[in-house]
Amino acid sequence: MARYQSVGMFTQALSLVAFSAITVSGRFVSTGASVQLNDVHYFIPPFSQGQIYDPLELRKYSNASTFVPVSIVAQPCTEDELHDLFANWTSQDDVWQPGFLETVFLATSDDSGSPMQKIYLGDTASTVLRLQEPSTPSGPYFLAPWTGEIYQAYRLYEDFAGAFTQSLLQGPDKTFQTLSAQVPSSGSLTIGVPSRLYFTPSKKQPLAGIRIGVKDIYALAGTKRSNGNRAWYSLYPPANETGTAMQNLLDAGAVIVGLQKPSQFANGETATADWVDFHAPFNPRGDGYQDPSSSSAGAGASVASYEWLDLAVGSDTGGSIRGPAGAQGLFGNRPTHGLVSLDNVMPLSPRLDTAGFLTRDPKLWDTANAALYASNYTSFADKSPKYPQKLYLLDFPTTNDSTARMRRKFASDLASFLNTTTSTLELEKEWAASGPASLRAHNISEVLNLTYTTLITKQQTKLLRDPFYEDYSAVHDGRRPFIDPIPLTRWGWADTQPDSILDDAIANKTRFMNWFNEKILPPVDDPLTCSSGFLLHTVSTGYAHSRNEYLSPSGPPFGFSNSAISGMTENPDSVFPLGQVSSFSPITNHTELLPVTVDVIAARGCDGLIAKLARDLVDAGILVAPRTGSGLNGGTILLRRDEEE
Repeated sequence: MARYQSVGMFTQALSLVAFSAITVSGRFVSTGASVQLNDVHYFIPPFSQGQIYDPLELRKYSNASTFVPVSIVAQPCTEDELHDLFANWTSQDDVWQPGFLETVFLATSDDSGSPMQKIYLGDTASTVLRLQEPSTPSGPYFLAPWTGEIYQAYRLYEDFAGAFTQSLLQGPDKTFQTLSAQVPSSGSLTIGVPSRLYFTPSKKQPLAGIRIGVKDIYALAGTKRSNGNRAWYSLYPPANETGTAMQNLLDAGAVIVGLQKPSQFANGETATADWVDFHAPFNPRGDGYQDPSSSSAGAGASVASYEWLDLAVGSDTGGSIRGPAGAQGLFGNRPTHGLVSLDNVMPLSPRLDTAGFLTRDPKLWDTANAALYASNYTSFADKSPKYPQKLYLLDFPTTNDSTARMRRKFASDLASFLNTTTSTLELEKEWAASGPASLRAHNISEVLNLTYTTLITKQQTKLLRDPFYEDYSAVHDGRRPFIDPIPLTRWGWADTQPDSILDDAIANKTRFMNWFNEKILPPVDDPLTCSSGFLLHTVSTGYAHSRNEYLSPSGPPFGFSNSAISGMTENPDSVFPLGQVSSFSPITNHTELLPVTVDVIAARGCDGLIAKLARDLVDAGILVAPRTGSGLNGGTILLRRDEEE
């Protein structure tokens, strides 16, 4: 017999019966109930999925005054098929378990006489009743016997990586409220996920049931956001509407389970030195104490840690998706600038800001891109592209260490896959030969030295800081809010610069962008090719970057690097995980494994071509889709080893 226990919250069924005669003058709102079934924590949301049985009839079979775990089988099944069905549910779904088998509602069951007793799986005896509402999706539910209504089952998980700022419950109207549940944990949130069995992907809803975490800079109706700043969260009310990009995902069937930690105001921060208002998430790879990179730190840490999470939405201005993707060994993309709507999203620099994903699955990545970009995405999912024949290598390592050899092997394998050869791109040499006449005498690093810093500081101070300071001051007697060291330093630098520096930065960015997209990676007219070539460059080195290292004082991010190319040129830039290398950890005194990745840039608008390439390379065995755990091939996360043992 399954062990079922309520853990101290009013249940809807109990309140309807036991308190029906009591007059309540205050405003009473049910926020759900927490229960345990066979020592697994569940949450019962307050949203009824409808009545599936006559409560007067149910009282013949159950004397329970609270919720009862049940399984619903809505599709026609023979007796012989039910054993295999439930066995498949065990492997397909992390929410359903045999404890839900004690009462089973079958669409094909007859309605004569007393309920049947059957054994379908193991030694659990099931009371079988006829499902009176066959439109209800199959799966695990909690039944209120006194009303005949059912409620979905949410499994509760600990956010041990510290990746989330808020745990959310998505309502039937696609608005959100805080998930009112907590499992035993040490300083971490509880996240609830619905059963995967409720959802069937379709052409209209290709992301049905896909569980997604969202960076805490996106507006979701009914939810307060923090932007990584506690004062901001406390000052402003919940959002009235969900932004277009996130609404696109919801309309495609996605289930958003929470908001995830960004570094403050999406400025790049290092874990030990810079994160003050919130603690940086924990990168699960290697010794478990590597810096997760930022600003989409929560997104990267969660996708690398949790099998129960499918996707995370981040943002990328100067590397905020690609950095965490590299540090955690995931697929991640910076889209072509402007293809994803960014209304109701916190700005860092509208000239550079983009929204993208971190994921383990390139096929899902492609499907999610199509939903996020909407009509701006050209998918190659059902096409056979004619891949471009130019394959540029930019600053590829020539040393003989394992990281360099892994990258060179990937470049060689990719060239063979494309039936082409690689060529070294000397960007400064090309610039000197064909760059704008007025600028080619200066190298790219000189021309763009202040560009990124100017764009993010001048635009964010005007669009975010100044109205925030004014609003905060108005309700706090002229005080200013606390700001982490990195954004504070960057904003302070912007205040020392003339406004004209922003026009100069935009002009230099535009000149470099036009040159690059004309001379280096222009698009092509053939829709099956799209890009004239691919450009490979490297960011994640496979070397250790421990989060317990103290750094020098912060300063503005001057200079230019290869990771800035796509931001300046507005081209799509995606991270591919290649593998992992050994690295000795002074923390564990053991050799651990750290990820190695490569970046792939294509012509503007060719985002779908990169996603298709990732899918094809996984199918060809050239890439291996990463798993959750301490390594890309899995492995128990250091923090979780005692619990697993």
